Parts: sequence; structure tokens; C-alpha cells
Amino acid sequence: MMLFWSGALALSILLYVLLDGFDLGVGMLFALAPDERGRRQMLASIQPVWDGNETWLICAATILFGAFPMVFALLLAAFYVPLIAMLGGLILRGMAFEFRERAGSVRWIWDAGFIGGSWVAAFVQGAAVGALVKGLPIAHGVYVGGAFGWLSPFSVLCGVGLCIGYAMIGCCWIAGKGASDVRALAFRLLPGLIIALLVFLACVFVDALSLDLAVMQRWTDRPVLYVFPLVGVVAFAVLARAVQRRQANRLFAPAALIFVAAFGTLALSFLPFIIPWSVTIAQAIAPDASLWFMFWGIGLVFMPATLIFTVIIYFVFGRNSPRADDL
Repeated sequence: MMLFWSGALALSILLYVLLDGFDLGVGMLFALAPDERGRRQMLASIQPVWDGNETWLICAATILFGAFPMVFALLLAAFYVPLIAMLGGLILRGMAFEFRERAGSVRWIWDAGFIGGSWVAAFVQGAAVGALVKGLPIAHGVYVGGAFGWLSPFSVLCGVGLCIGYAMIGCCWIAGKGASDVRALAFRLLPGLIIALLVFLACVFVDALSLDLAVMQRWTDRPVLYVFPLVGVVAFAVLARAVQRRQANRLFAPAALIFVAAFGTLALSFLPFIIPWSVTIAQAIAPDASLWFMFWGIGLVFMPATLIFTVIIYFVFGRNSPRADDL
């Protein structure tokens, strides 16, 4: 059960970062749309899937609450302020989806909310990851860092880095979905975003290895772990080549693979810790009775149903790009 729920949590977080990541990226790029028709195209490209993407955030939170209650309590205590900011940003995005079409002369307010909510949510997620990598101030199983104990130059850097990553994968999405003007915007932005993300990930990887001798020893003893960084490098190369050849429909897969490689590298660097340097998976796991109780509902029904729903949604709405003439 411990292995099952650890895998389920990792899968939920990865799918959320991948799926909601690109639609947050589209929101971050919204201000750069060439005109109102371009903005409509960008919204149409994510409108069928954005709310389903956020389901994986709920799934991850549910697994933390039920299977890793100690971690859930510690993360809430540490990240009250950024979590409220993130939820506010996500709520504002959802409101903007519904209200901007009927807003008339004040549409710019909802556009600003959509853009700002996307940036805030993306930055907060990256900053939280950076704070976890550096290690939260925890003593005797209790968070002791205060409301802003998570905030540091490194967490801010990680917040900016994730914004870059989301913007990049958002560009890859709209390049394959938009008309010529939106596609041109994506191709114009992608080279700079790819270089910036590559530099950021390389710096974070080196910094993570230097944080603790145990991390360095793990990578030294198990060279097979370098598969994930190597996969990431290959994915960057494939993505750069697709950008160079302006192959709009071949951008998203390597961009997604970059995120998978980065996630795998990060997770393997800190196992068996679920909160680096403070709490291991074995220490945080709930009693077997709770895990089995959750399994019959979430593990056996809810997660498979959500996976099937996600596949169907992307199959139905992902086959054809929105046509500019219809928007």
C-alpha cells in the first residue's frame, strides 16, 4: 500500500504539472496575443480541458490528506499564504473564462484577472517546490518557520523557473492549435524560453546535488538514475529541432517529456524523503486500515475513472485545432 499510494501521489502531481501547466502557460502568454481573435483562439484551445486538468490537483491533495496526513498538515502550516494566493489565482482564472465574453467594455478587467491568476498560480507552485528542495524549518514533526519561512532567493528562483517552463509548454500547445498569427507568436517566443529553461534546470540540478552528501552519494552509487537527465537533454534537442523546422504539431510531446524528466530527476534525488531532509515516506504514511479504505474508493474507482475521462477528453477535443474563422 505504501508503494501504491506513493506512486499514485507522484502520478497525480506529474499529471497536474503537465496538464494544468500548459493551460497556465497559455494564460501567462495571453497578454501577448496579437489581437482579440488571437485571444479567442488561445482560450478556445484550452477551454474544453482546463477544468479537467485541475482535477489532478484535487486528487493529489486528497491522497496527501488520506495517505500522508503528516505531510498534509506540515505543508498546510508552511504554505498557508502561497496556497491561498494560488487558489485565488485559479478561482480568478475560472471566473475570467465565464465572464470575459459578456463583459463588454470592461473585458480588460477579466483579461487581466486571467493573466494575473495564471502567473500567480505558476509562481507559487514553483516557489513551493524550491522551498521543499532547500528544506523547510521543521522541528520534532512541527513546522516552525512562520508564515514566510518558505520564502528565500532559491524559492523565488524556482518560482520564476516554473513560470518559464509553463510558458514554454503553453507555447508548444498554442503553436499546434492556433492560426498563423498565434503560431508565429509561439515560434517567436520558444527559442528564448527553451534556452532560459535549460539554463535554469541545469543550475537547479547542480545545486540539488550539492545540498547534501547523501544526494550526491545516491547518484554516484546508482548511475542508472542519470537516465532521467539524459532523457531531458534528448527531449530538449528534439524540441529545438522541431522549433527550427517549424513543426508545430511535434512540439508538445518533447516539451512534456522535459517535464517528466525533470520530475523524475527531482523525485529520485530525494527518495526516501517525501519532505526533503525532514520526513520520509515510511514516517508519513497512514495506517494500513486507512490506506485500504481509500483504495476501494479513490484507488480502484476515482483515479481510473479520472484517467479514462482525461484520455477521452483529449481524444475528442484534441484531434482538431480550433479554426480561426469560427472564433
